[in-house]
Amino acid sequence: MALTRDFTETVQARIQKDATFAAALLDEAIALFLNGEPETARLILRELVNATLGFEELAIKTAIPSKSLHRMLSAKGNPTMDNLAKMFNVLRETLNVDIHVSAC
Repeated sequence: MALTRDFTETVQARIQKDATFAAALLDEAIALFLNGEPETARLILRELVNATLGFEELAIKTAIPSKSLHRMLSAKGNPTMDNLAKMFNVLRETLNVDIHVSAC
């Protein structure tokens, strides 16, 4: 039986190659947070961080220890609003996108 590529590797490769896909994942993570699905949002953010700047660079740019960031972006993590805002800001800058929110 042929081995298939790991899902995480596939997603990370796509994030690195496709800026539109990466921006769409950030948009989805924000929408999930705002719509009451923080666990899934944190896991998407974790994939974005791993595929883009990495946790060590995120730690430097947010002044939050890397281990704390790992915990915050785990399935059971619990980032504060301040820390979440810092992470969104760094990811926004890294992906070179603006974040606009509207209510329907």
